[in-house]
Amino acid sequence: MGLLTGLLTAPLAPVRMVTWVAERVLENAEAQYYDPAPVYAALAELEHRLERGEIDEAAFEREEDALLDRLDEISRFRQGRGG
Repeated sequence: MGLLTGLLTAPLAPVRMVTWVAERVLENAEAQYYDPAPVYAALAELEHRLERGEIDEAAFEREEDALLDRLDEISRFRQGRGG
């Protein structure tokens, strides 16, 4: 980058920095939101609650369906992102 280019694009540096930070925040948020580990933990806890008699079969099935739908969403997202 030449001196003239550096001087002309210097006012854009804060915009580029904000864009870079926003991209890193988005990547981190997506990594957390699309992490399947908490969903698997919730499924295990749900099964334990059923075994302990804290919930009935109907409640278990409703919550299990919601968690399985969440896993499908995570899978679709990861396939769309190539990983």
